[in-house]
Amino acid sequence: MSLSVIEGLTPSTVWKRFYEISQVPRPSKNEERIRLYLRNFAGQNNLRMKEDETGNIVIQVPPTPGYENSRTAVLQSHVDMVCEKNKNTEHDFMNDPIVLVRDGEWIKAAGTTLGADNGIGAAAALALVSEDDFEHGPLELLFTVDEETGLTGVNNLQKGFILGEVLLNLDTEEDGAFYVGCAGGMDSMGIYSIEYEKINEACIPFLISVSGLLGGHSGINIADGRANAIKLLARVLDRLSEFDPQIGFISGGSKRNAIPREAEAVVFLNPNYESKVREIINACSLESVLEYSNKEKNVKITIERTDNSSGKIDRVYKKSFQVQILNALLALPHGMIAMSHDIPDLVETSTNLATVVVEGNEIRIGTSQRSSIDSSKRNIARVVRAVFEMSNAQIKVGDGYPGWQPDLDSKALKLSKEVFKKLFSKEPVVKAVHAGLECGILGAKYPGLDMVSFGPTIEGAHSPDERVKIADVDKFYRLLKNILTEIAKS
Repeated sequence: MSLSVIEGLTPSTVWKRFYEISQVPRPSKNEERIRLYLRNFAGQNNLRMKEDETGNIVIQVPPTPGYENSRTAVLQSHVDMVCEKNKNTEHDFMNDPIVLVRDGEWIKAAGTTLGADNGIGAAAALALVSEDDFEHGPLELLFTVDEETGLTGVNNLQKGFILGEVLLNLDTEEDGAFYVGCAGGMDSMGIYSIEYEKINEACIPFLISVSGLLGGHSGINIADGRANAIKLLARVLDRLSEFDPQIGFISGGSKRNAIPREAEAVVFLNPNYESKVREIINACSLESVLEYSNKEKNVKITIERTDNSSGKIDRVYKKSFQVQILNALLALPHGMIAMSHDIPDLVETSTNLATVVVEGNEIRIGTSQRSSIDSSKRNIARVVRAVFEMSNAQIKVGDGYPGWQPDLDSKALKLSKEVFKKLFSKEPVVKAVHAGLECGILGAKYPGLDMVSFGPTIEGAHSPDERVKIADVDKFYRLLKNILTEIAKS
């Protein structure tokens, strides 16, 4: 891919680093190549670095002369990215670079997630190394791994790996806002042993698909009223029950922290019912368009005959098991559960029906729960587990992660607000986010660490619609440098 996409963009150093990062495949749990990039970067710039057993990396940047005794500031970002693509996009996230596209005032990717979450934060941290136009104290550039699928890196960070007293997390997505709190979260999975029966010889296979949905981040976008592809598919399959369908396969979603954009099922039906089935599919599609008309512009529910001549599907789900699975999918809660009473417009508690995956002879239904109140997180997780229990699933619950309780008296927040006002002649917004920032875990591991999180405008994170606003990257970088200068002087 040509560098022409970022030609003329400012700050040029940040965009150059972002381009370089975009050329390195970095799916969650497969960060070996981006870690090699960071090692090489440290070596080429004669910087000290250390790496722990989990793969987290700290690059130490010396202070500008005269600020050797200033407080050490930690700049923290994660190096993995959510790997989502449109169904018709050919892309191998393990090997292919992200193809950047310039779209007016935005940078996006060609049919895939962009990785601005959190690649733009990592790029800004690296760009500081070659800047000599601002003053700063000692810096620690902390790069964590596997944030998106389990917060593995930060969870395994050992005490003493960083030494700084103030931490700037570069992983939020709204210009003009400082984040000082986040939700805690946990995963709950229901595992079902598939019960099979023979395919009715009078039936032929059809592929029923739900596609074209926005998807998005299961925390940030959970209250937007976006459709869930798994829920829509379950609704359709339930409506077809009068035609005695036989399900041979069902799948939906791809990531625990993304709202499902697509779902599909292979269903064996008597062809004598085909015209009536198509009428119901069309009716469901129209209902969905009307129901989500303000949010989902491209929702599609389709049915088409499919080929099973190779016998890939040689048996179908037993009728009682089929009812068991559909009832679970219909009953599982999804979406916003409660809003915060303390912070305006903040979702307090939510749950996401994220994935349906067939593994061997098992169906695994993945969900995730979030809340800024620990007891509420546990309570909604208990509701989810109750549905799994009633549908006779084996239940697997993750350890979860803590939230980050807001400290409105934070010195880092006060300093950052003052810098912002001086730069942009207006007050910033102070917020908490309904998502799992690593600050929650960092605060638990390093009590007293003064933290604030900020970043440029990023829209559509965790989906192929992800894009970052060009002008806001420049504002974000100026803000970052000026905050670091004030930390050094204070």
